[in-house]
Amino acid sequence: MNIHKSAEDYLEMILMLQQEKGFARSVDIAASLSVSKPSVSVAMKKLRENGYILMDADNLITLTETGEAIARRMYTRHTVLTQMLMRLGVSEETAREDACKMEHDLSEETFAAIQRHLEMYQ
Repeated sequence: MNIHKSAEDYLEMILMLQQEKGFARSVDIAASLSVSKPSVSVAMKKLRENGYILMDADNLITLTETGEAIARRMYTRHTVLTQMLMRLGVSEETAREDACKMEHDLSEETFAAIQRHLEMYQ
């Protein structure tokens, strides 16, 4: 699945907002990602055209099955990497920021090894 990092971030944020509030709106995505509303509008149009999201008449955003799969993958990576960094002594804020950078670039093999390692020492 070839998708840009920014699209992965948008999908992950939509998932997080849905879990937190029960819905996702463009204005909430903009605020959460610290981006402009026009940037979110452009991104939502592309995500919709590529079949990752749906928007209803009230402009509430939902993930398609494909979009949700990508969002869950990124959210899992973010969560696991944050935990790993915090166990290494990194502050929570820095761990979250660094995990966001790392989550996109790690191979499946490396990420699976990190998950196994964390599970071994829980």
